[in-house]
Amino acid sequence: MITRIRSWWTAFQTKHPELSKFAMFFLLSNGVTVLQFILMPGFRWGFETFTDLVNVDFQVFPVGSDVDGSQYHMFDYGEGALPEGGGGLAYFLSVQITLLIAQVINFFAQRSITFKSNTSIWWAALWYTIAYIVITFIAAAAQGFYKAPIYELLISGWGWGATGETIADIVTMIINAAISFWVFYPIFKLIFRQVPEKSEVITA
Repeated sequence: MITRIRSWWTAFQTKHPELSKFAMFFLLSNGVTVLQFILMPGFRWGFETFTDLVNVDFQVFPVGSDVDGSQYHMFDYGEGALPEGGGGLAYFLSVQITLLIAQVINFFAQRSITFKSNTSIWWAALWYTIAYIVITFIAAAAQGFYKAPIYELLISGWGWGATGETIADIVTMIINAAISFWVFYPIFKLIFRQVPEKSEVITA
């Protein structure tokens, strides 16, 4: 069975090289997203249980006003537990540590499995890091619009309490993953290239 699948996949890669790359990228990206579902609530629980970071305000990079006239921050994690507060530094660290772990795994998996790149890993890592930082800021700016309403709806609006909080964690991770998915694929195509191997010249 496994041999048949491998044979089919090899033939599919030969016939549809770009489509097969996208399919593998999609599969690995979803695997990394599932990992984030596991890590994110765990980090939040750890920070909120063993530290007081949930009560440490983390609101930086003001970029204008929110719809209600209040100051809008690119990274908006006000002190206090969700949904009344913004999750504080505990939520910020939970998100960023989870994303960092996921993207490091994603980097090596996509480079080796999806794109089979043989270019400089250090050069690719540099551009990947730059892209990761840019996407982090984009995702953070977008999260300011949807994070609070999602948690408010699922925790208080629908009365789901802790279950709603867990589901809200998953929803925010899915949105973050979707942003990363569509931005990273074209970037990966640029930094994870394959160059022809130089043929060895055999001399008598």
